[in-house]
Amino acid sequence: MKGQPAEGLREGFVEFDWAGRRVRIEHAWVGERASSEAPLIVFLHEGLGSVAMWRDFPERLCHAVGARGLVYSRPGYGRSTPRAPGERWAPDFMHRQAHEVLPALLAALGIGGGAGGSSGGPWPAPLWLFGHSDGGSIALLHAARPEAQVAPLAGIVVMAPHIFVEDVSVQSIAKAREAYAATDLRARLAKYHDDPDSAFRGWNDAWLDPAFRSWNIEAELEGIRCPVLAMQGLADEYGTLEQIRGIARRVPGTRLLEIPECGHSPHRDQPATVIDAVRAFMQEQARRVPGSAEARRAS
Repeated sequence: MKGQPAEGLREGFVEFDWAGRRVRIEHAWVGERASSEAPLIVFLHEGLGSVAMWRDFPERLCHAVGARGLVYSRPGYGRSTPRAPGERWAPDFMHRQAHEVLPALLAALGIGGGAGGSSGGPWPAPLWLFGHSDGGSIALLHAARPEAQVAPLAGIVVMAPHIFVEDVSVQSIAKAREAYAATDLRARLAKYHDDPDSAFRGWNDAWLDPAFRSWNIEAELEGIRCPVLAMQGLADEYGTLEQIRGIARRVPGTRLLEIPECGHSPHRDQPATVIDAVRAFMQEQARRVPGSAEARRAS
């Protein structure tokens, strides 16, 4: 049985043209009962993630912070259009997701500019991005390019993002390739992806391509103007703390959270810690917006 999003998510599909073909994107809404003025959080999954692999975390987070959420599977993942036969992702694959796919998805759903969304009613600011691993890198890249944004960002939260390639990342991804060939990893991924080979090979082949070793987005981070919360587990097997500390050096005012007893997936290993940190961060930013409910309460 295919993995399904947690109860409380309302699923749907949207189509648009990308990379020379029509792609169908699986997405789900959460927090539909939130106020029409509530923030909208867009969740960006990891390198092997999908809508279903988030499980109930988006619902828990949105409930805690009083937000609505949008969760989606990128092309090649979940129930979205798989990679075309023989397609290999180039080293700029995360840039293309940030600058092309994400804006196209938001526009197709009517998010931004006061347009009506598919769930009914306008989608006013604030708009937040919440990205994990590759999804965190995509969030950073999107925030760094204002001209690629459909709507202004109130802020971004990134967990275990990548801003350059480390040996530990490549080593762990190489181990994942061995596990995919020798263990039941493919069968487990098939619960969450219509085409597990599309999801795994797209991510794994791109990261292990020798050309990808020089991938680095540190300089691009200087274009980020919105607030950033960056968090990482102290036992992250896919990267060192230099990933988030490097963000802080490039983006003034970045808030860092280094989480003990936590690996590459803080929202699974330490969900309460993540939710508490995001709630405090979003409330702090809301208090700085003149006329917001948080600002009125603070005064």
